[in-house]
Amino acid sequence: MKRKLLLLPAMLLAGMSFAQDVELDAIEKIKKEGLENSKVEEIAFNLIDKSGARLMNSEGYERAMDYAVEQLTEWGLKDAKKEAFGEFGRGWEMEKTYVAMTKPYYMPFIAVPQAWTESTKGEVTGKVVFLDVKSEDELAQYKGKLKGAIVAIKPSGSQNATFTADATRFTAEQLHGMEHPAPRSGGNGGYTPEMIAEFRAARALSQKVTEFIVNEGPALIIKGVNGRHGTLFTSSPRGFMKDAPKGIPTLETSPEYVNLMARLNSNGVEVEVEAEVQTRYRTDDLQGYNVIAEIPGSDPTLKAEIVMRGGHLDSWHGATGATDNAAGCIVMMEAVRILQATGLQPKRTVRIALWGGEEEGLYGSRGYVKKHFGDPQTKEMKPDHEKMSAYYNIDNGTGRVRGIYLQGNAAVEPIFNAWFLPLDDIVEDRTITISNTGGTDHQSFDALGLPGFQFIQDPVEYNTRTHHTNMDMYERLELDDLKQMSVVIASFVYNTAQRDEMLPRKLANK
Repeated sequence: MKRKLLLLPAMLLAGMSFAQDVELDAIEKIKKEGLENSKVEEIAFNLIDKSGARLMNSEGYERAMDYAVEQLTEWGLKDAKKEAFGEFGRGWEMEKTYVAMTKPYYMPFIAVPQAWTESTKGEVTGKVVFLDVKSEDELAQYKGKLKGAIVAIKPSGSQNATFTADATRFTAEQLHGMEHPAPRSGGNGGYTPEMIAEFRAARALSQKVTEFIVNEGPALIIKGVNGRHGTLFTSSPRGFMKDAPKGIPTLETSPEYVNLMARLNSNGVEVEVEAEVQTRYRTDDLQGYNVIAEIPGSDPTLKAEIVMRGGHLDSWHGATGATDNAAGCIVMMEAVRILQATGLQPKRTVRIALWGGEEEGLYGSRGYVKKHFGDPQTKEMKPDHEKMSAYYNIDNGTGRVRGIYLQGNAAVEPIFNAWFLPLDDIVEDRTITISNTGGTDHQSFDALGLPGFQFIQDPVEYNTRTHHTNMDMYERLELDDLKQMSVVIASFVYNTAQRDEMLPRKLANK
């Protein structure tokens, strides 16, 4: 089902007029280059396999930045560089990780250290103390029993069988539901006061437990984390900060292993493990960096205006960050390559950004926006704020584009409808929704009243197997989807650069 235009009938003529402004020959060149001469595999190998995990300020992140700067320069982009966005904090490297149950029998565990965790004092061995705390009062029973111990924390959630597919694509019905989202009841994202109170209580208890464990001084924490049959979701304390207090070495492991040890222990079977974690901090340069490059505008009047696209280059450390978010960076790099290879000359300056520190709180894009466009807190704007036309983002995995979120900017709907029309052969059931979506770098622009957009993407395995997991590897990429995304991004960026006027902004932010 193709929904060519989603506008009210009174706006159809306006949509047709926007369609007449699209340079169809240029879009066909973009499609041909992106679909027939794609370089996404080459870019993917360099960003993922060759660079390795790209935890912020790690050696892998530096390798990826160096590659991106060199490659963008080779393609003819100007002023390709690593640009500091402000202080971030410590880098961190894993040098050795190992954990296994040694009694009542030997079994190696799938495990990943928490990012920025400390090293153990060599190999640690011994019995396991199981921590199962439902209230702060229950901590007293462990007082004086954890010093130098190996502590295991049971996982929450269910580890039962799953009866739904790991990988999915949006159906036409699901996309249609996005076009007309049901209004949320009340504020707070639909959460009831009781639910919010439960969340806050659970968070407060977790903080109390963490403080207690640190004060007791165990040798190692083995934490069962939620996952799906060998896939585990990694996390991190805020240990990247330069003044972060010393913590306890912590390994996160598949929930089944901790549950196994707990069942053995509760049935009177003695459990012992051996483990070693060796890590290293990087403190020579606490600055954080983005990668920035641009195609200068060709029009003497419009070249001072800017069209941006980006994705975040940093990842977590449990895998090589293929879908989160090498995929977005691959697409953005390929999109600028397409524009260069086709010989198209955008009127406005087209700028690419590969962001750092997204995983810890949008540090890279927020720092860049504050430096170049204005401060969202004080509302003091820089001169370039008036020259910024739009920012486009990819950060929802490897899935192909199915539409776009308008972030409440209704004025761009007829424009985007027209831009999607010549792409309807590669964007199935494309959907435009007024809804907002969060959790990634377009929010840094939106917070300053600048048009910032994230595309709707097929989920594929993002929420089940890849997002922040130990399985976010090259094999999880859908290469044909990346090619399609690259064509869509290149087309949207080119159309934005060619418009007589910049994209309209939300009325509330003018």
